[in-house]
Amino acid sequence: MKRRVFVLSQAVAITLIWSCSTHKTVTYNQPSAKNNDIERRTDSVLNLMTLEEKIGQMNQYNGFWEVTGPAPKDGAAAIKYEHLKKGWVGSMLNVLGTKDVRALQKIAVEQSRLHIPIIFGYDVIHGYQTLSPIPLGESASWDLEAIQKSAAIAAEEAAAVGLNWTFAPMVDITRDARWGRVMEGAGEDTFLGSKIAYARVKGFQGENFRDAKTILACTKHFAAYGFAEAGRDYNTVDIGTSTLYNVVLPPFKATVDAGVYTFMNSFNEINGVPSTGSAFLQRDILKGNWGFKGFVVSDWGSMAEMIAHGQAKDGKQAAEIAANGGSDMDMESSVYVEHLAALVREGKVQESYIDDSARRILRTKFELGLFDDPYKYCDEAREKATVGKKEFQDGVLDMAKKSIVLLKNQNDLLPLKKSGQKIALIGALANDKSSPLGSWRGAAKDGSAVSVLEGMQKYPGNQLTFEKGVEVAIGTPVFGSETKINMTDRSEFQKAITAAENADVVVMVLGEIGFQTGEGRSRVNLDLPGLQQELLEAVYKANKNVVLVVNSGRPLILNWADQNIPAIVEAWQLGTQSGNAIAQVLYGDYNPSGKLPMSFPRNVGQLPIYYNHKSTGRPNGGGESVFWSHYGDEKNTPLYPFGYGLSYSKFEYTNLRLSTTSLSDNDRITVSVDVKNTSKIDGKEVVQMYIHDLFGSATRPVRELKGFEMTALKAGETKTVSFDIDKKLLEFYTANNRWETEPGDFTVFIGGNSDATLSANFKYVN
Repeated sequence: MKRRVFVLSQAVAITLIWSCSTHKTVTYNQPSAKNNDIERRTDSVLNLMTLEEKIGQMNQYNGFWEVTGPAPKDGAAAIKYEHLKKGWVGSMLNVLGTKDVRALQKIAVEQSRLHIPIIFGYDVIHGYQTLSPIPLGESASWDLEAIQKSAAIAAEEAAAVGLNWTFAPMVDITRDARWGRVMEGAGEDTFLGSKIAYARVKGFQGENFRDAKTILACTKHFAAYGFAEAGRDYNTVDIGTSTLYNVVLPPFKATVDAGVYTFMNSFNEINGVPSTGSAFLQRDILKGNWGFKGFVVSDWGSMAEMIAHGQAKDGKQAAEIAANGGSDMDMESSVYVEHLAALVREGKVQESYIDDSARRILRTKFELGLFDDPYKYCDEAREKATVGKKEFQDGVLDMAKKSIVLLKNQNDLLPLKKSGQKIALIGALANDKSSPLGSWRGAAKDGSAVSVLEGMQKYPGNQLTFEKGVEVAIGTPVFGSETKINMTDRSEFQKAITAAENADVVVMVLGEIGFQTGEGRSRVNLDLPGLQQELLEAVYKANKNVVLVVNSGRPLILNWADQNIPAIVEAWQLGTQSGNAIAQVLYGDYNPSGKLPMSFPRNVGQLPIYYNHKSTGRPNGGGESVFWSHYGDEKNTPLYPFGYGLSYSKFEYTNLRLSTTSLSDNDRITVSVDVKNTSKIDGKEVVQMYIHDLFGSATRPVRELKGFEMTALKAGETKTVSFDIDKKLLEFYTANNRWETEPGDFTVFIGGNSDATLSANFKYVN
């Protein structure tokens, strides 16, 4: 054991105790304050730092060399290595495994002047190695407790491999399924999105960081990234104040209320300013109005990208704009570490801004406990015992089942009988063990998902035949590359048709390859990719008893299937336990209860499409008139509305009633409805409440989700479900540029989706 004591000032002593065979503890002590006084401890470190060291805390690098190999001698990697030893690196990302994390932390803590530990981040989006459904799929569960548990599983597994920061949750509201990153969020609705955002932060971060099972969450992308024009990733965003405040910002605010420690800004511009340099978003709203105490990290390279945006002429000006705009940490642009010190000395960036950013980052490290034990997340025994453990597998299986949405079940074709049937399972995706992992699959191994074929083989009572029918992709899809789709090879069609002809029931698993969704994967055609639609129609001609299982990371166009196929299941990309979850739903061992978090369009030309639209001045036509808001060749309505989802049970809504029809400031209205399970099967129903504010200083949506409750009902059982309405629930960002509740008339709707017709009226008077 070696002991070194460095007295760096009269006020602060840094004691460094380390052993190569065990671990090292770094303790910052301030005689005049208790050790748990994080603010004073943070300031005590900040007061010792040079300007360059403060800026170093604002610098984040990707893993830049093979840690177990020799140190880099030249080039960019060598420069970064020297920065690490100098304490000029505040965080690193994409460093995986306790061995590598420990090695890098050791350099930061033992070789830098002030021994400040670094934070290790990674895109733990829906799991690390054990994957839950993609976030959009999870959102279809409408089960906040399950979603929080899913995030907690992801956090514990990630923490076990040395990580202490995830770049999640993504809370962008989006109304355009062309955008590839819809798979990463909670869909189109602000109310649901806010609830899910809160739950995910709580799941990742837990109640505290005393143990090493929780990690920092990061709310992204601030702000309005989901409104990229034409659904094209990284594109311009141009929205009004009402949409920004009423639709975009509430989920972000919900995560601040949940205690999120970090934010990530977005690639897009908003109001003509790239978000990375927006003082309006980062300083005025986030750190000002909302009182956010954590720090803001840029998205990958987004500071330097302000040059391509046309706002900054070079990296130095990009650093100036970003720092003045409120971005605290630079992810992989290197513009801060290269230019900020000069900008401060030239008076172009206030040093107080540097102090504020460094303080926010240091405070977070104290909160994580890294100053007390920088190797807190580096327990190799815990890593071995934790990754992939059965408890996690059970948890993601439960989440996957809850995420499945039954879209159609004509003549009760589902659930399948467990014996005595000949079943043809068709579709390359049915035997795919990688696509179900989805995009942002973290450290999951290719081929590690349970396939639908494997899941259905666990029900041996039926005669099961598998034929792939057609390959979806050409070659093996690769992260970061365009997926090449098969448009010519029909050589396996006939085998699938023959199997269908000889079957009692056909189960077809069709949809998107996992890497057709996610960042950079926008699509203008949302039909079944490649030759799958052609295969579907050919099989249907051979056998009308078809169950279509759709694997996708976004809403797809399913018009033909809806008109012809008797049973349709939206199974998203469900993660590690995908095949088991799908099989258990198909065979009725789990009664589906999922509801859509996004509207499914009839045609791409409808996009963006969403249930909580405005009325417009001409919402309805009269007679043969064309002078109203409509399409000449398609309906305005979606194929499947937001909140829609069937069950093997049947539910009936009756007797909607209000405790009073007049609401004042300190009162509340209780809205009640009777829900009956009219079937012979126990089930769960997500009862949904929508409110329409009929008139406002700014126009209001035709209805907005304002409450929901998952209700379990036994066969034949009736329950009364109630919701409370108060003044706070009715407020919005008005034409007066403030949050308030305006007096007026309201209609409340309750039902099983956003097209609910059971309604009642009330007034708010102040």
